[in-house]
Amino acid sequence: MNVIEVCRRSPVLSPIVAFPISDTFGYTFFCTINDKTVHSAVMDTIENAPHLLVVDDHRDIRDSLKAYLVEHGYRITLAENAETARRALKSGSFDLVVLDIMMPGEDGLSLCRDLRSHGSIPIILLTAVAEDTDRIVGLEMGADDYITKPFNPRELLARIKTVLRRTHALPPRQQTVTATCFKFGPWKLDSDRQELSGADDIAISLSTGEFQLLTTFLERPGIVLSRDQLLDITRGRDAALFDRSIDNQVSRLRKKIEDDPKNPVLIKTHWGGGYSFTAKVTEA
Repeated sequence: MNVIEVCRRSPVLSPIVAFPISDTFGYTFFCTINDKTVHSAVMDTIENAPHLLVVDDHRDIRDSLKAYLVEHGYRITLAENAETARRALKSGSFDLVVLDIMMPGEDGLSLCRDLRSHGSIPIILLTAVAEDTDRIVGLEMGADDYITKPFNPRELLARIKTVLRRTHALPPRQQTVTATCFKFGPWKLDSDRQELSGADDIAISLSTGEFQLLTTFLERPGIVLSRDQLLDITRGRDAALFDRSIDNQVSRLRKKIEDDPKNPVLIKTHWGGGYSFTAKVTEA
């Protein structure tokens, strides 16, 4: 239910007047009676609404998407390029990023790669019809979904709901998404370099899949994650295509971080339930 519906469905409220007041959400609402109740209901709804970051260099696309998504109950922050998006991500908390691939300066693929290297915030790519290569590369980098231009905003809305429904069903992260270095046992993971090093400071390379899997565990220590949840986090839209790959990646990761991979103590198997990361995790 969006903020307009909150007011319209209240039996004690009269007609609503709305006008834009901010770049973050866009509207405030007033009623002629019972103003305190209305204000409280509206503010609670706004604060609890999913917060999306829309990154596109075309102002008409940004503005039209904001108007449409606000109408459907989302908080929206706009960014015209990767630099503005980075500032927004550092200063705010977001549930999902809608990211255009083709932008001047740093493109969307570069920003997507950087976001995925630091965490698992959901990403939906906006692509041009002829850019199959960019779309595939984006998915390989960990984007959760994509939509091609020109698109119907209803389709984008449906994809946003699907991605949020899937990710919100996951256990919450225990570590901040902005962390760049994690320590666990004798190991340190440098997210910027996608590099794992031990007590001897010798770097061990990780594949993209191994890095995403380890990051997922480090963000949710002590939580049992099912295979389906791990696939959703690390593979997004194409999860079904990889099927048993999580088991294989866990096995490869154990060989790199466990003293005895056949008797693991860091990544525990829960038969019928998935996997959990048992070590204490801190930010380096």
